[in-house]
Amino acid sequence: MNEALPVVRLRNAWRSSHPWIFQKLVEKPNPRPRPGTIVDVVGIDGEWIGRGFYNGHSRIAVRILETDPNVAVDAGWFARKIADAVALRRDVLRLDEVSDAWRVVHSEGDGLSGLVVDRYADLLVLEYFSAGMFRHREWIMDALRAQFPGCRFHAFADEHVQKQESFDFHGTPGTEPAVITEHGIRFRADPAGAHKTGFFADQRENREWLSRQVAGKRVLDLCCNTGGFAVYSAVRGASEVTGVDIDADVIELAKGNAKWNGVRPRFVQADIFPWLRDAANAGEQYDVVILDPAKMTRDREQVIPALKKYLDMNKLALSVVKPGGLFATFSCTGLVAEDQFLDMLRRAAFFSNRTVQVLKVSGAGPDHPFMANAQESRYLKAVFCRVLD
Repeated sequence: MNEALPVVRLRNAWRSSHPWIFQKLVEKPNPRPRPGTIVDVVGIDGEWIGRGFYNGHSRIAVRILETDPNVAVDAGWFARKIADAVALRRDVLRLDEVSDAWRVVHSEGDGLSGLVVDRYADLLVLEYFSAGMFRHREWIMDALRAQFPGCRFHAFADEHVQKQESFDFHGTPGTEPAVITEHGIRFRADPAGAHKTGFFADQRENREWLSRQVAGKRVLDLCCNTGGFAVYSAVRGASEVTGVDIDADVIELAKGNAKWNGVRPRFVQADIFPWLRDAANAGEQYDVVILDPAKMTRDREQVIPALKKYLDMNKLALSVVKPGGLFATFSCTGLVAEDQFLDMLRRAAFFSNRTVQVLKVSGAGPDHPFMANAQESRYLKAVFCRVLD
């Protein structure tokens, strides 16, 4: 089977089940397959290792997709993998009972390295992280149409990914937003006009949990983006809600989301650093403070500077939490480990002279699974605290 597939040989013995194989471990094939070609991988002794995407231009030379030599990676393979991913969300997690917005495919977490798919009602948003997934996008879309008849598509890839993976894609123009419902709360998901894939479905369970603690409270949502936590808080009975974000466009989207739900939180377009300094100097205090900044870095060399920035903003955020109040702090920087993030919080509390009691540590919702042998898919850190004094 698959006799015609190009063969890629490894330089060293392979003793890992991780789906990524890096360039330094691979012999350069001659002729070199195009980026994203499906290849067979064999070890130094000729033993068959697996089947996956090859890319001679990327730091990740091979993304292993299949470890059974009798199974072809073809249109049928994609149809089965995507059907399995959808069944997990619908039949096991029963996500349709709480939302029509959830992650359909979570890259390595679903055995589809280099692909993310989010569902927003009838709109499916595809993000390509590998040349292989981009090159086989028609198989992917056919498999998705089988699961979501009548769906619309929006597809894109970040410029840095295209450069690293050596493919060129200008994205889907003119996509109309979708209106989704999550725990009874409505949002507009706009992949053409907002960050990420249009909405942060990974925070669904975190929004729901925190919003149950805010009735009658004064809430501050920092780096509020399109208003997820702020709108939840207003709907769930907070006495006052303020959302702050530096991006004027997402502030407008946040105001629209509030209007959809008949609530009127206050949204402010501002850099949170000077805004928080001014608020602290004015003696402002909030019962609940949420801090959910954008990803700080994709570069391993920049992790320490990223942690320093997290430290600075968490110190400032802690300065406006009322004694006895709640503080929810998040990091979606995958390169920052959970223990590093918790240590940053410890230092932020020390330098702020606050006593912080951690109530709960969590991450993305269960529609963002990760494999034990490939924990790169585990990126979101969520820490819920009480500030005692």
